[in-house]
Amino acid sequence: MKGKFRVLVGKPGLDGHDRGAKVVARALRDAGFEVIYSGLHQTPEMIVNTALQEDVDAIGLSILSGAHNTLFPEVIRLLREKGLGDVVVFGGGIIPDDDIPKLKSQGVAEVFTPGASLKGIIDFLKTEEQRRNV
Repeated sequence: MKGKFRVLVGKPGLDGHDRGAKVVARALRDAGFEVIYSGLHQTPEMIVNTALQEDVDAIGLSILSGAHNTLFPEVIRLLREKGLGDVVVFGGGIIPDDDIPKLKSQGVAEVFTPGASLKGIIDFLKTEEQRRNV
């Protein structure tokens, strides 16, 4: 069995609102995950490089800017390019319901929209952790 499940919480793009990302990061930490928070204004390249350096199991992206149809696929493309295609990518923010199926078809494991519970996010990651450790 691997060590603690490691999650990178990232804030890609120019969106400067990170309160939600910090709340999620703290809830994940309190639930027993090892959490790395990227900080604001990260490029997809910076997020993927951090994921590589920190040997993460999952990346959660918080996107409030409307750039989700660009940022999620770019992070996934870069992960695959660096041999990290097994890293679980999930996220949340202001993402229209109509965009969610396309994001999932591109490799986003789960999308949490406003009003999602912290328990729901934690349960999702615990399921991913169990799947990895089977």
